[in-house]
Amino acid sequence: MTARSSKTVLISWFTRCTLVLTCISTPALAKETAEQDIDLDKAAAVAQLADEEQDEKESQGWLEDFLQTLGADGEFDPDKLIDFSYLPGPFYNPEMDLGVGISAVGLYQYDPDDEVSQLSSLVINGLASTNGALGVAVANKTFINQDQQRFYLNAEVYDAPDVFYGVGYDTNHQEGNRVEFNQRIISVNPMLLQRMSPTSFVGIGFDFSYADASKINLLDSDVDTGILDESSRSVGVNLLLNHDSRDNVLNPQSGRILEIDATFYRQYLGSKTDFDVYNALYSEYMQTGRGEDILAWQVRGRFTNGEVPWDQLSKAGGGDLLRGYTSGRYRDKQMLMSQIEYRLNLPGRHGMVFWGGAGVIADDISEFDGNKILPNGGIGYRFEVKPRVNLRLDMAWGDGDSGFYFNVNEAF
Repeated sequence: MTARSSKTVLISWFTRCTLVLTCISTPALAKETAEQDIDLDKAAAVAQLADEEQDEKESQGWLEDFLQTLGADGEFDPDKLIDFSYLPGPFYNPEMDLGVGISAVGLYQYDPDDEVSQLSSLVINGLASTNGALGVAVANKTFINQDQQRFYLNAEVYDAPDVFYGVGYDTNHQEGNRVEFNQRIISVNPMLLQRMSPTSFVGIGFDFSYADASKINLLDSDVDTGILDESSRSVGVNLLLNHDSRDNVLNPQSGRILEIDATFYRQYLGSKTDFDVYNALYSEYMQTGRGEDILAWQVRGRFTNGEVPWDQLSKAGGGDLLRGYTSGRYRDKQMLMSQIEYRLNLPGRHGMVFWGGAGVIADDISEFDGNKILPNGGIGYRFEVKPRVNLRLDMAWGDGDSGFYFNVNEAF
């Protein structure tokens, strides 16, 4: 073989090898290129997500800063005598016109060395409106001596508009029976509870209440308002017995409470009339198995006998008792109600609730009528301002009535 032919053969062999290697390596190169493109896409996505998270942190930063200036940081500072949060909020309703309310929510430890008792609470709600309505309410729960004793105090002073539809379902249910008046209220109810077993307490307390009605406007109503002409003063002794296995009094997530209390108002104590009030309730709270969601339900009754003044009649309605009905519209001597509520936990300190319920009123227990049931339902938003303390905004609907509520702590 000549040198030229050898060279030609060598070039031909090299060319063929190159083609073979190219054919073999091209898919690998394409795959490598594709993987590099995917890696670049992933890196871009991660960078975008990081930017979004940073934007979210920045947006939460000013909100958290604002909430912290109000003390609503979702935490408890044991170094403070009382760790307060302040929550202002505007409101409007036909009785009070435009107004502003403020809730001061305080948590504290009665004894810093007490590792058994839950945090004590002090809630102060105040309001003022453009038509001159003023009011303040105080609710205090103090847990003492390794939770062997509990001291509760409820007090309120109000000078605000109210409504009266007479007494009993038949007159209360007629919209044309509406009477408007101005009500002044002063009430104080302290109570001391003593633990008798791991899940039971007995309590004794004192109740004072004064109510006066003025500026009575009948509108187009034919309702007899004679009982509003005289002021009411009720002074009595309160006795309580309960079984309470709730994990937390302010915002339970498990357990139940069965409670019966009786208050005896007597003239020799300073009351204008003699009458008795009996309250009974059963509430249960259970985990649903879906995260921290809670299912809560309650049966509650208020029963009276004797010469009951107009302001001490049992009521259905307001922010706690059958939401969705105007407070003061439905009133009679006896009341029975039930409600069930689903409490949906959302990320962060947010939550939603959904509930339904029903109630009845009557002059006598034997007169409870299934055809005169007051149904209700609603939806609400929750924001945790302190550990186990929620701000609640509820929108509720009843039979021909509705209500919006801005308050602290759960309805039950």
